[in-house]
Amino acid sequence: MFTGIVEELGEIVAVERLSDASRLTIRGELVTSDAGHGDSIAVNGVCLTVVDVADGGSFTVDVMGETLKRSSIDGLGPGSAVNLERAAAVNSRLGGHIVQGHVDGTGTVLARTPERNWEMVRISLPDAIAKYVVEKGSITVDGISLTVSALGRADTPAADGTHEWFEVSLIPTTLKLTTLGTTTVGSRVNLEVDVIAKYVERLQQRG
Repeated sequence: MFTGIVEELGEIVAVERLSDASRLTIRGELVTSDAGHGDSIAVNGVCLTVVDVADGGSFTVDVMGETLKRSSIDGLGPGSAVNLERAAAVNSRLGGHIVQGHVDGTGTVLARTPERNWEMVRISLPDAIAKYVVEKGSITVDGISLTVSALGRADTPAADGTHEWFEVSLIPTTLKLTTLGTTTVGSRVNLEVDVIAKYVERLQQRG
């Protein structure tokens, strides 16, 4: 489990493409300071298992075909910046919200609107998960716990075929310390909705 509070901005060092998977080597000195084989680290919001930790603050993970299909991980290459977070400790404060590291879908950055002390970012929302997102609720974007500031539906679909969209307002710290500070319009981002909403829906269906 994670909290969506990014600990470190890491970098993809190498990508090995396999027939139905990829092996990534990622530099992250903070998250590797106490990491070992089998530990979980969220990479852009995707929970991945550490295969190896090397000198110099890098670690290696295997990414299966299903994860590549459902996330934006397949678009990463050497030099790509990534958001990194170690699994939450039981005795730590829950600064964000409950994040599983299980991507529900991907969205596309539709617009960025800079303000004096913050920036508003609009992101497309796949129809399949739109029902789980509410204004002032929590959503995870590339592993970052954020509050939904607005929701809407466009008459014409975005380039990725979606009609729904949501907006988040980013403070200077988020812009400086995460990938969302430089993510451009048109980029794909990983989305994870609040798992509690999915549990509630399931209970209602079973009731």
